[in-house]
Amino acid sequence: MRSCGILVCLAVSLAEAAFGAKASDRVEAQAQVLDHAEFLCDNCFFGASDYYFCFAADNAILVAYQSIPVINWEDKSKNYLTKVRHAWTPWTPAGAAAVPISYDDKYIWVSRPNGKKVKLHRSSLRDIFTNSPQCRQAGGVGAHQ
Repeated sequence: MRSCGILVCLAVSLAEAAFGAKASDRVEAQAQVLDHAEFLCDNCFFGASDYYFCFAADNAILVAYQSIPVINWEDKSKNYLTKVRHAWTPWTPAGAAAVPISYDDKYIWVSRPNGKKVKLHRSSLRDIFTNSPQCRQAGGVGAHQ
């Protein structure tokens, strides 16, 4: 019976390492999406499109990105992989309303309309945002180039 307990602890530890911080270590907040930027892969065969989001939450500006594998040709707005794996659909905020998020120093978690969580990677890029001076001027953590 004791070895079973060790296996459970090991499985929990591995799951925490694979999925980032425990939910209890995250900061929960209501955020406003100030701006977003898309770098779409055109004529791709397993390339990646990157989607950046700038959030205002807890008196801070948070930037994160989602990198999506892509197969497309001629039309960069399409991704034929999403028919096979719906998780590779880019996250889109629902209107101008506040968005519930949770975050730590590496990730921001947001929810899809169906309730499934999407993990965005924190970034220090700022000059990619064209619609928000707040996003361009804010200091950041983490780097993705």
